[in-house]
Amino acid sequence: MIEIPASEIGTWLGSFLWPLFRIAGLLMVAPIFSAQLVPARIRLMLSILIAMALMPLLPAPPAVELISFDSFVITIQQVLIGISMGFVLQVLLQLFVVAGQLIAMQMGLGFASMVDPANGVSVTVLSQFHLMLVTLLFLAMNGHLATIEILAESFYILPIGSGFLSNEGLWGVVRWSSWMFTSALLIALPAIAALLIINFSMGVITRAAPQLNIFAIGFPFMLIIGLCIIYITLNGYVPQFDRYTREALDMMRGVVLPA
Repeated sequence: MIEIPASEIGTWLGSFLWPLFRIAGLLMVAPIFSAQLVPARIRLMLSILIAMALMPLLPAPPAVELISFDSFVITIQQVLIGISMGFVLQVLLQLFVVAGQLIAMQMGLGFASMVDPANGVSVTVLSQFHLMLVTLLFLAMNGHLATIEILAESFYILPIGSGFLSNEGLWGVVRWSSWMFTSALLIALPAIAALLIINFSMGVITRAAPQLNIFAIGFPFMLIIGLCIIYITLNGYVPQFDRYTREALDMMRGVVLPA
């Protein structure tokens, strides 16, 4: 009868479980994978399959007893690392939602909201349109495959047991939130500027002809002009999405860079 030492069993389990926790943390937060439309069992199965595929290629885990305080600390570290990487991608898609809300408020569509089935919150119709568009673009450009590739690279950049995220990586995640609002404003700025000029023109018309009902004329006019502006600005949508996606993927690598 062959006896297997307990330490060797712990090493085998650790080489599978610790990568699994990092992968599951990312899929728990990353867009598309974390949507409410994707059942938790599917996310768990994806995490297990990805962990099984990556396990033979990953560096050897540290020699730590599986049931110990050090093992618990490593587990928490892997979950938080995965969540941080997934948060970066979540911000990428949410910046287009924020841009859609900014444009909708200027168009007068701020009250036209609907429930987002992916996140379970109410957003404007224009934000939902932007979210569906960038989701399809993300999948069409193989963003999900690039995400898994960067996740695999992270085990070499920041191996299991080598520590937690550096201070620069943590501050980068915090600054990433401000990047979302800045980028959303840059996307919505052409539409906001054009609609501001239209608002100014409507004010001049109201002053020149007070008998015109600005509420009866202005709202449908702003809506039509806003839709035309959105149609025109869609020509530059793909280059903007490509640029911001590259920045987000670079940020995912930067999060796990050692100090």
